[in-house]
Amino acid sequence: MVFSDRLRNGRSRAKAVTTLSVVWLAISLIGCERGKGGDMAKQATATAPPPAVVVAEVVQKTVPIYSEFVARIEAKETVEIRARVQGFLEAQHFTEGTVVKKDQLLFTLDRREYEAQLLQVQAQLAKAEADLAFAKDNATVESAKANLEVARARLGKAETDERRLKPLAERRAVPQQDYDDAVANLHAARADLESRRASLNTAQVNQKSSIEQALAAVAAAKAAIAQAELNLSYCTIRSPIEGLIGERKVAPGNLVGKGEATLLDTVSSIDPIRVYMGLSEAEYLHLAAFYKKTGRLGSPVLELILADGTLYQHQGRAVIADRALDTKTGTLSIIAEFPNPEGLLRPGQFGRVRAATEVVENALLVPQRAIQEIQGVKSVLVVGADNIATLRTISPGGSVGDLLIVRDGVKPAERVIVDGIQKARPGSPVNPSVVGGIPPAAPAVGEAPEKSAGAAPAKTAGGK
Repeated sequence: MVFSDRLRNGRSRAKAVTTLSVVWLAISLIGCERGKGGDMAKQATATAPPPAVVVAEVVQKTVPIYSEFVARIEAKETVEIRARVQGFLEAQHFTEGTVVKKDQLLFTLDRREYEAQLLQVQAQLAKAEADLAFAKDNATVESAKANLEVARARLGKAETDERRLKPLAERRAVPQQDYDDAVANLHAARADLESRRASLNTAQVNQKSSIEQALAAVAAAKAAIAQAELNLSYCTIRSPIEGLIGERKVAPGNLVGKGEATLLDTVSSIDPIRVYMGLSEAEYLHLAAFYKKTGRLGSPVLELILADGTLYQHQGRAVIADRALDTKTGTLSIIAEFPNPEGLLRPGQFGRVRAATEVVENALLVPQRAIQEIQGVKSVLVVGADNIATLRTISPGGSVGDLLIVRDGVKPAERVIVDGIQKARPGSPVNPSVVGGIPPAAPAVGEAPEKSAGAAPAKTAGGK
């Protein structure tokens, strides 16, 4: 038993030693193969030509720094087209979503009711004018005046008879009855004169009152005609401004204007179009100081970056700064106007307005596509005179179009790799070439910014 166990243990140990020997031999063979492969790779690397890269020189130039502000696009004028009188919408005379001219016919309402009202008030005016002419007739007053003159004549005769008979009656030269009759006729003549005078006054007052009433009726009829004509004109609805008209709210055949002015459509002027933006107090003070220093206060050149990142082709200018800061948001509202002849901009759009807010003297500019960033550290590959690529860590500043201001890390006229960065290795030679020339730098202060296909990253006021 003991011998058998020893024999089995010996065999097991032999097998284990054999297995270890085989494994070690395999590892040795693999190591040899790897060593040969590494040597071959080094030889291939040593014999391969340097990778081709595209370089650009570091440009030194005085440039402005641009800041961006969130902007809202609105129409300069927006007018709601409403039905001001009640009636059936008869027809639509425009194409929805197109530009309409000022005074262009948009809608028509049923006119028949208002035409009938106009004829009615015109008849009322004719009657009032006839009444006025009759009131101005002096026949009644002239008749009263004639009666007054007759009464005066009778009074004169009665006074003469009384004076003639009085001394005769005192001497009893005539009967007392004759004198008494003369006195009675005198009193009657006087009373008749007063009555005739009162009648004349009454006739004159009545005539004046009739004339005034007739004049008032004429004026009322004319006012009614003006109102009827106005209501009739409301049956023809025209555009008060030139602008883009939207989708109609009511289709022809519907009753509109009942109880309220029914909204039919809306027209907004779009050329020029306004852009609203809000500046913080610090941004406003910084901009005011900058534009005062550069002599462009009140008319800064602005660029508009659309929602898809493209740069709008037309430049704008600020036209209105609000009276005061909004106490709720702490911002000052600035209104700019941009030309919009193509109608690309529509009310309600959003974008970003870009404006120069600072000037950097003798800035070092590097194309942004030359920048590498690893764990927040930015660097560039600089190609020396010996065409060896060197990795440089840089201190970036603000963006200027497609270029980046570098505060430290490169020198003027040094070459940085802009294409082929992935193929280049620090400390290794490269084959540099300049293709397409050096990217344009930012414009000088006082010049309009150059147009580009894309937008630059947003910067705060002051370019910090």
